[in-house]
Amino acid sequence: MVILAGLAQSATAAEIKVLTTGAMKEVVLAVVQDFEKRTGHKVTVDNATAGVLLRRIRDGEAFDVAVNTPAAIDELIRAGKIVAGSRINLARVGVGVAVKQGAPLPDISTLDAFKRTLIAARAVAHGDPAGGGSSGIFVAAMLARIGVADAIKGKTILVPGGLVAERVMSGEAEIGLHQISEILAVKGVTLAGPLPAEIQNYTTYAVGLAVAAKDADAAKALIAALAAPAVQALLKGRGMERAP
Repeated sequence: MVILAGLAQSATAAEIKVLTTGAMKEVVLAVVQDFEKRTGHKVTVDNATAGVLLRRIRDGEAFDVAVNTPAAIDELIRAGKIVAGSRINLARVGVGVAVKQGAPLPDISTLDAFKRTLIAARAVAHGDPAGGGSSGIFVAAMLARIGVADAIKGKTILVPGGLVAERVMSGEAEIGLHQISEILAVKGVTLAGPLPAEIQNYTTYAVGLAVAAKDADAAKALIAALAAPAVQALLKGRGMERAP
């Protein structure tokens, strides 16, 4: 996919550091690959949960571009870490259910069926809300809200960071609950489907320019690439959609 068609290669290559949430990592990497070829710039991508990245930036870590939730980007604007007016909403993603590849697909067609599937499962994995990940915080609250948290507490695997679906792929968990883009990033697992509509939650991700960016023009060009209309197909292939 050509994202930056016609962009002349820069005479002076810049080094750009991107801090991104895990849910957006694969999209960022795909855009970066094309961006580097067409500009000559070098981009380093580091990822962590939304909460961890927020703390790292607040504590003074150097970066040029940040991809995080709109609330986190806005907080960093208020803290003087991200340029006011530079925030662009990029994409949103819902939460899905993962099973090991080849396993029977569970019934998650209705809320009652989803609850029965969780209660019957040998082990259920989801992000540890203490880790600061958007889906982990949501899933923990959602399980309590629908009345199954206590019933599955003894077989719940809290994943402090990284890909929940890897616990499904390894056989440690039978069911994994994570953002769809992060389920699709793991080989050896199958996306059984999204959560039932009445309990679904979409997390939006945005991008912002660091106040202390080493090369603001190069960083702005990368942000433009991430926000380009051509990225829509890339988002769809990773279970995401353009943010409203």
